[in-house]
Amino acid sequence: MSIFHVHLNFLNIGCNVSTQVCIKEEKNLYLLPEKEEIALINRALSGDQKAYEKLYESYVEILFRFLAQFSDQREQVKDWTQVAFVKAFDNLDSFKFNSRFKTWLFSIGLNVMRSEMRSKITFTDLEEANLDKQEPEHSTSHDWSLLRKAIRKLSPEKRMILLLHEVEGYSHNEIGSMLNIKEGTSRVILHRTKEELRKQQLV
Repeated sequence: MSIFHVHLNFLNIGCNVSTQVCIKEEKNLYLLPEKEEIALINRALSGDQKAYEKLYESYVEILFRFLAQFSDQREQVKDWTQVAFVKAFDNLDSFKFNSRFKTWLFSIGLNVMRSEMRSKITFTDLEEANLDKQEPEHSTSHDWSLLRKAIRKLSPEKRMILLLHEVEGYSHNEIGSMLNIKEGTSRVILHRTKEELRKQQLV
């Protein structure tokens, strides 16, 4: 395994919503079983308030942790998360069941984040990604510091695709749907991003 993958695998770390203490989590630790998820969505669509609450409780921390990779401002990330859930529940009848709820929710969260950032500052000004202050095992402090800085300097589009593919494990087809780009575009951008990091001898 290259140092690039060691580092990026370690980025699958989030901050606890209530305590802001960074802890390592397994990627799918909180995911509901797919059948239970489908049943909850159908119950919510029929007006079951408890089903909405269960969906929220099951995925709020997952979404928060994901969006926290793009900002270290806790209140800002909380706002993005809450707005994303409001939009998701308001438009739940548009969920097509052709992906996991998490994927659809991430897509909404990303759109909320981009919209919010464009209304306040230029989207290319996202320099404070929450890439965590800790260092991965099997690497040096110097290596990790350089990679973290390099990822922070990537354009938002490159950073999103890199994190979605290498950290969250989404396919290029899924990323294309989430970001409203072609699958091939996602592949090309990821390839160019890795080449950019390789030129800096970080891969």
